[in-house]
Amino acid sequence: MANYLQRGFELSEFENRAKRAQRIMHENKLDAMIFTTEPNVRYFTGFHTQFWHSPTRPWFVIVPLEGKPIAVIPEIGASGMRSTWIESIITWPSPQPQDDGISLLADTLTSLPSRYGRVGATLGIESHLRMPVNNYLELQSLVKKEFVDVSLLVHELRQIKSQAEIAKTREICRITNLGFDKIPRYARVGMNEREICKQFRIDMLHEGADECPYIIAGSGPDGYDSIIMGPTDRVIEEGDVLIIDTGAVRDGYFSDFDRNWAFGYASEQTKAAYRATYEATSKGFEAARPGATTTDIYLAMWGC
Repeated sequence: MANYLQRGFELSEFENRAKRAQRIMHENKLDAMIFTTEPNVRYFTGFHTQFWHSPTRPWFVIVPLEGKPIAVIPEIGASGMRSTWIESIITWPSPQPQDDGISLLADTLTSLPSRYGRVGATLGIESHLRMPVNNYLELQSLVKKEFVDVSLLVHELRQIKSQAEIAKTREICRITNLGFDKIPRYARVGMNEREICKQFRIDMLHEGADECPYIIAGSGPDGYDSIIMGPTDRVIEEGDVLIIDTGAVRDGYFSDFDRNWAFGYASEQTKAAYRATYEATSKGFEAARPGATTTDIYLAMWGC
């Protein structure tokens, strides 16, 4: 049978994640937490599929106060979920608009021991439910427990990376570096931004990235006016500065950084700005030593 569990992770990785979440649940008096988005479902189960691009099916994972996570998912994903560490997998023939898994999810939550009478869900900052609002309201009416926001708790949980996660991030950053390093070999005056970014994407995929969903570019004489748009058909000219910013992905872990290039020449003003940024970044790295505080890093980077 095929194994769809994420590359590079042992079973202990997911066991530790669940245990850490359950400690937080005890501290915050929660009977369970429910997760509905791809990053969180993958984090607790190892279930990694491109099918999340389809908006027609909801997916639910419950982390109970005790024991393994429980998957309540469309039956199309059952075989994939069975190849992870999850044992309790409840399915329905989605899409089923009249009841797309909500009654099953409610029954499962209700069946759990009720110690605190509270269920956590990611309802707040930098989160979304990925389910219709009406379905969430129905879930609340079916489950006689208080639903509370755990967005910040989940952020806190996931900010602490295991060595395996650090290795994942290091690998996708290595791949992105290779892509960036190749740009001076082919990027020339007369090419447009799209042509350069297309080759950049090909290089990262060739080096091992799974996908490159975020590649922006901006260019102009001695600078650019946007760092969230592009690439466009604008043709690079002598004296232009080009930025490319990317978030490439491998196994669900992202790179996130950019580089700049000057074509032909750069003004002294541009060089001075680059030097200041480089020095500030270097000071930040120096300050980010074991035992350093956030204030130490902030003061170092701002030259205070």
